[in-house]
Amino acid sequence: MSKEGIKLGKKVLPEAQHNSAKSLADAMSEIDGVNAEVDTRSSGTQERHTVNATCTPASWRKLAESLSSNHNIDYCSMITGIHWPESSDKTWEVVYHLMRTGVTDPAIENGVVQPNITDTKSITGDLVPLEIQISIALPDTREPIVSSVQDIWVGADWNEKETWDLVGIEFDGHTGMRRVLNPHETPVGFHPLQKQHKLRYHGFEEMYDDAQGFLRKPADSGKVK
Repeated sequence: MSKEGIKLGKKVLPEAQHNSAKSLADAMSEIDGVNAEVDTRSSGTQERHTVNATCTPASWRKLAESLSSNHNIDYCSMITGIHWPESSDKTWEVVYHLMRTGVTDPAIENGVVQPNITDTKSITGDLVPLEIQISIALPDTREPIVSSVQDIWVGADWNEKETWDLVGIEFDGHTGMRRVLNPHETPVGFHPLQKQHKLRYHGFEEMYDDAQGFLRKPADSGKVK
């Protein structure tokens, strides 16, 4: 393999990445309930173009299926679940971090995946690697829920389990949901990153045992331990 080939294989041309990101953002925004735009970030000496989007819960499955089927988005790298109990415009939020890796059926020799060095000047359109971030605001509820995409991206399997385990956001359609970080005997309804999780004491003698805090009484105000 030539040194030139290795050098060309390291970076995608910024112009090609920007054009690909703009095309994807425009296509995503055509779906009702979706608003997407290109975000440009600096990484060292090279700009990196990504797609940031907001999506309603009702449009999430349609968007995910379109990204996978029509735009070669092939990997779910991370899911962030957030609880905003004091926010005025949202209470729960799920953020999906997706990628178009551009890796398809790599060659394997003796059980080892072989690197595929490509002249990146030839990579354009839906072949350009991209990062996509999609935020889904959920309504104020005791039981936050969003559609699972476990069947679309295998990477979503663990990430949805982790998000439910820690934050308590349900993923409708996810099969095999279980604890993955907390002990399996963790009480039902306990998710440590929910902001309600506070132990309250009455005169430091009686422990208030409402795990999620939904039944807290006005008299409990300020009695946080």
